[in-house]
Amino acid sequence: MGELIKGRGSTGYLPGRFEVTVSQAVDDGWHGGEEGEFAGVLPRTQVREETARSIISRNTSPDIPFSQSLNPYRGCEHGCSYCFARPSHAYLGLSPGLDFETKIFAKTNAPELLRRELAKPGYQVSPISLGINTDAYQPIERKLQLTRRIIEVLAETRHPFSLITKNALVTRDIDLLAPLASENLVSVHFSVTSLDNRLSAALEPRASAPHSRLRAIRALRDAGVPVGAMVAPVIPWVNDSELEAVLEAVREAGAGSAGYVLLRLPHEVAPLFRDWLQTHAPDRAAHVMSTIQQLRGGKDYDSAYGKRMRGEGVYADLLERRFSLALKRYGFPAKRPRPLDCSRFVAPRAPSPQGELF
Repeated sequence: MGELIKGRGSTGYLPGRFEVTVSQAVDDGWHGGEEGEFAGVLPRTQVREETARSIISRNTSPDIPFSQSLNPYRGCEHGCSYCFARPSHAYLGLSPGLDFETKIFAKTNAPELLRRELAKPGYQVSPISLGINTDAYQPIERKLQLTRRIIEVLAETRHPFSLITKNALVTRDIDLLAPLASENLVSVHFSVTSLDNRLSAALEPRASAPHSRLRAIRALRDAGVPVGAMVAPVIPWVNDSELEAVLEAVREAGAGSAGYVLLRLPHEVAPLFRDWLQTHAPDRAAHVMSTIQQLRGGKDYDSAYGKRMRGEGVYADLLERRFSLALKRYGFPAKRPRPLDCSRFVAPRAPSPQGELF
């Protein structure tokens, strides 16, 4: 690993767990060190087109409230240091570190592929969640508009879906979301990790600033779109003290529901986050990891259902109690939001080699 890189959540190219050989850069002094020709060169984002073979992912996990999800992009320029999806880049032979946030794959055939999958005779309607693995509204979406085109397909077929994002860019699509919300076909959730601009910039360097997310929540609420918020992830001794403040802020902005997820450190995320701690909070690094291991049965991570989202032990119980009390204090509705309507779905016509006659 390396040192702080402006605008990035990782500090280097941590090898993926499937790599057979590992290379390591060594400064031989040829370029004059920090004052040399290549000093200060920042890694640029590269976007590559990808032709996907399938677009809807399915799961049967008991602690995930949806069975279908869709991700228009692989990799995410937001660069969140804690992102649980980082290890997925290892399957591509790329680093879960800097490669994950600088080498983005855009599934440019996603809208057409979605239409084809929805047209299959055996398709079973269930709400689709957009942007679960990587943010569907990351910066490149402003140019490519893949997510908007996907929403247009879902709107045309009256298919229910939900969104979760850290980017205020979602307000660009209010013209599509508001009519769908009036038919109970969409809900939007914002991940709000901190209200502190400095901490947010360090944790998630290219996501929207906290005040921009709150403004976006308000805009969606005013347009009649149901909005929820996730305090995710909660990191012991880093942002856990803000739990109540974040819930108060999102409720005031218009969030009608809220949840939280404890920090998850699967596979390469653990060493990446340890490095982040040493870079940004060295005075607390040992204490943070000690608490995390207490929550995870002595390990950096426990993937067991029922534990991976909440942890276990005294700290986990206290956090759950604080969250429950805060919901009541700030007036969040006691009832869960009503399920999205699956009865309006109209399957698109399957593509025909003969084309369309009418």
